[in-house]
Amino acid sequence: MSRARQAAVSLLAIGALTGAAAPPPAQADRSISHDVHPALRAHLVAAYDFDHPVPGDPALERDQGRSGTEIELINGGAAMRVPDRAYRGSRNAVQTRQVDPAVAGNDDWKAGTWSASGVRTLRAFSATAGTTVMGWFKLNMDSPLLNSTAADPADRYNAIGLAGVLTGDSDGHGVRALLELIDVDGELRLVALGRRLDGGNSQTFAANQDWRELLPVGEWVHLAATFDFDTGALALYRNGEPVDGFYTRTDDPWLVSGPGPHLTTASDPRGIKIGGSFPQDTLERNPCDCRMDGLMFLDSVVSASDVRRQYHHLAR
Repeated sequence: MSRARQAAVSLLAIGALTGAAAPPPAQADRSISHDVHPALRAHLVAAYDFDHPVPGDPALERDQGRSGTEIELINGGAAMRVPDRAYRGSRNAVQTRQVDPAVAGNDDWKAGTWSASGVRTLRAFSATAGTTVMGWFKLNMDSPLLNSTAADPADRYNAIGLAGVLTGDSDGHGVRALLELIDVDGELRLVALGRRLDGGNSQTFAANQDWRELLPVGEWVHLAATFDFDTGALALYRNGEPVDGFYTRTDDPWLVSGPGPHLTTASDPRGIKIGGSFPQDTLERNPCDCRMDGLMFLDSVVSASDVRRQYHHLAR
């Protein structure tokens, strides 16, 4: 059990002993960060700027959205919070990385939260018609990293994990909404990858442009991905502007051709993953040697104009 999950269990136990009710899934009275443009605040479920460690436990990061979902800085703890400014007003970013590619261990630096029964505070992503994942990313790698789980020492992963929300039946890898870099027909591409139904098929929208041009090594870039589960539409944005791309499937993987509305499965996501899969820290997969800042997870499809507003709200 991760430290974040242990903390959640402890709070529930205390509530049971005192007769207090468990906290609601969405805490509407939480103060939303000024880093978020006003147009987005009503739909901001979770946000992390890595400037707000949990008092008494710097390996946990406080949520700046409305849900109060703490995440864990896995394996690296407080050392993963590094002084780097993705945008004005920022102080720290989170550093994720592979630790030892030659060992099939569980020591990679990544972040997130996990619960096998679902993370109740993320219930806004249950039975929702839309989701948006966005944030600032700085890559320090020019290819997927060596696969620590493979027998062949030269084998590499086929993807680089950025940030996403897990499905309600996820093993720690399967996602409802994800930004990542993944092999598409033999070529690594920046993608928005989503799944409407637990146990169902995923759809991927892949950028046409070379990923190394979209994410130059050592440069902060703002990315956003939107997922319209009602219509089946996905979109990518870079520095506030739409990214041209294509769908990897031309059929109906989300089963949205019939009468709607079409929503995601009515299940609480099992967590959030950042910089790699398996936030319960049971397996290594798709690590990212990168820094991230201003990560945001919203329960709606943010419009192109509002993605642009958010980028210019913070851009230096």
